[in-house]
Amino acid sequence: MTTARILLMTFLALILPYAARAEAPVHSFRAGAAKIDITPTTLPKNSEGILDRIYARAIVINNGVTSAALVSVDTGMVGEQTWKTVSQRIERELGIPARNLVMNPTHTHSAFAGSADQIFETVKAASENLQPARIGYGTGVSYINVNRNIIDRKTNKWWEGPNYEGPSDKTVAVIKFETTAGEPIAVYYNYACHAVVTGNTDMVSGDFPGAASRYIEDSFDDKLVALFSTGAQGDQNPIYFQQTFDLRDIRIRDYARRGQDISNSMPPGGQGLDKQDPTVRKLLEQQKQMILSMGQFLGEEVKRVMRETTRMSADGGIYAAQKMISFPGRDRIGQGRAGVEAVYKDGPDVQLRLSLLMIDDIAIAGTNAEIFSLIARRFKQESPVGRAIFVSMANGSGNSGYVPNDAAFGTQTFEVLSSRCRPGYAESAIVNGLLDLLAEVKRMR
Repeated sequence: MTTARILLMTFLALILPYAARAEAPVHSFRAGAAKIDITPTTLPKNSEGILDRIYARAIVINNGVTSAALVSVDTGMVGEQTWKTVSQRIERELGIPARNLVMNPTHTHSAFAGSADQIFETVKAASENLQPARIGYGTGVSYINVNRNIIDRKTNKWWEGPNYEGPSDKTVAVIKFETTAGEPIAVYYNYACHAVVTGNTDMVSGDFPGAASRYIEDSFDDKLVALFSTGAQGDQNPIYFQQTFDLRDIRIRDYARRGQDISNSMPPGGQGLDKQDPTVRKLLEQQKQMILSMGQFLGEEVKRVMRETTRMSADGGIYAAQKMISFPGRDRIGQGRAGVEAVYKDGPDVQLRLSLLMIDDIAIAGTNAEIFSLIARRFKQESPVGRAIFVSMANGSGNSGYVPNDAAFGTQTFEVLSSRCRPGYAESAIVNGLLDLLAEVKRMR
């Protein structure tokens, strides 16, 4: 072989890998966001009016290869049929694969609104606002939640109250979306806490998640859209909840005077409360103030994380996967909210949908049920992806009721007693199922 040929082959061996790399496609991000007012115009008879407006919010992300959507709706639950209708329509009309959708309610107990058409229109509007974007991730902490299961000091039975020593995830996970010039587009934030502060008011409200999103949006002069996603809040309540406890005691006494014992049950909303009573009115007004305080506290932490998130990616992959899991179920015989023995019979299998969306190296995992916090913490600890988020009630609703972690089945809390999950199955099925989805997505990349 001549010297010239040897030199040519050596040159090609050195330069071709770089040439191939230069020709590889760069998947630049584009992102768009939108929100639509879904406050109902017709209210049910038991409604006391509108405390604050409620919204559907969406972020659409595109990288030139595929698209994904993040959706948050100020409502108690996004039902299975609604999720199927919306996901199929956005795939058909907007070209966003159904598996690339993560849609959750804020789980406010003061709003049950948001039609499939309204949710779709929000996603469509976000897709029409696409522009070159950068995406970043960060985490913070907030102490506005607390484990809500305690042993009552009077009865020595399980009941609801602030358990400061109980499992609780204080993490605020934040995904920041901005233009390539650094202007805000949207923020997606995740926190584990029930939105139940204003439930007794019987007024339409986004509760503290709605207040937090409005506060963040106002702080940026409404130049961005702020989406709240519900973390693993199955056993997490607002830490500031005294008004609800006081109202519960008042209601128990009032019902007892009428000859009805509701001490181990609870009527929905403010049913049965004398709202003309000065003490009741004061407590209800304090609840209205509380969501603004909690919303500001949470919103401030989201803003801090956004400010300190400087690692921003202008390009990357979008991958997603979903799967159904099933495990043995049970049906309860009898009633009782907490602190009582329960009897069960075999019931239909529990079926849950697991979802995973990867945006760059950010993993957004979800389950369509109300999950206890230790399950999400175990997933995040075992995940090979460090930047991981867990979303409860993501993409429809399963037939499980609450989903406790394995150790929680030794308690007589109302979540455990009402759960359709048989002990010993759900935690590993969810964690291992999501880890399998991560492995599946890794093979796609």
